[in-house]
Amino acid sequence: MEWMGFPLYYAYDGAAPPPRAGAAHATIYPYGPFTAGDGKTVMLSVQNEREWQGFCTRFLGRPDLVGASRLPRQRAAGPATGDTLGPLIAARFRGADRDEAGGSAGPDTGGLGPRQFRARGVAAPAVGGPAALAPVGTPVGPLPALAPPGPTGAAPRMDPVPDVGEHTDAVLAELGFSAEEITGLRQEGAV
Repeated sequence: MEWMGFPLYYAYDGAAPPPRAGAAHATIYPYGPFTAGDGKTVMLSVQNEREWQGFCTRFLGRPDLVGASRLPRQRAAGPATGDTLGPLIAARFRGADRDEAGGSAGPDTGGLGPRQFRARGVAAPAVGGPAALAPVGTPVGPLPALAPPGPTGAAPRMDPVPDVGEHTDAVLAELGFSAEEITGLRQEGAV
């Protein structure tokens, strides 16, 4: 979500969001967006050997890929590995919807889809579009700001942006400066 900060700012106030440019990782595979059979997208991130083993065995139904020499451990070859695995993963995702991907591949896979990935500690969130802007107070008036990532059930905390020097005295006091020392710093022009 934090990586989307600038594109989200471009898309506020009715402006069209920028086109998606891809989110594949340069050295980890599978890591990036995959389209499910219902046309929705899952951002998959398989990052360690435990996740890789479960991914191959339960999702792809291909335990033979776990130790295959042409697929480097930790998939350090990244895009080159993707050339081999990409079609397998894409075909597997096309066989199910975003929430239940993996449930339709038969008993050998164990039904490991995005919901099941998360239950096993594999990052695989659904991908949404740019949105989530909220007003934040500033010394020059309210401005749209990217809401913090996280659960959307409650309104996020969006404190106002402080003016320059607004909290200087309080910060200096927390650091142990006395009122007299702070006054002296102000008189010297240090703050």
